[in-house]
Amino acid sequence: MIEFYLPIKSVHIAAVIASGSLFALRGLCLLAGRQWPMALPWRLLSYGIDTVLLTAALMLATMLHQAPFVDAWLTVKVVMLVVYIVLGALAFKRGRTTRARWFAFVAALAVYGFIISVARAHDPAGLLRGLLSAG
Repeated sequence: MIEFYLPIKSVHIAAVIASGSLFALRGLCLLAGRQWPMALPWRLLSYGIDTVLLTAALMLATMLHQAPFVDAWLTVKVVMLVVYIVLGALAFKRGRTTRARWFAFVAALAVYGFIISVARAHDPAGLLRGLLSAG
């Protein structure tokens, strides 16, 4: 199964980029007053991309014998994924004011970036490790 590692990792990375890009595009347009980002086809596309992303992630974790709550960096990714989802829900429909939605949107993008930094570093602190050790 390990012979499929690189293709599955490539699919996972492509899905991460597609998911984040679609989130950013939909969020910006929604916050600019457009209605199309909440239309069913765009929501289904988002669900489909995220399903591919999570499926590839589970396959990679299985191949490498890594698991959340065992490997600290994966635990941080899972916890931050939940935070990202909550912030995304606040940005797209649950935020009560435009200001709250904007705040949640920007915070979700920051969490998305942090998740990527944790994945790249395989370190629970991600990019913060360099910032913390530089001081």
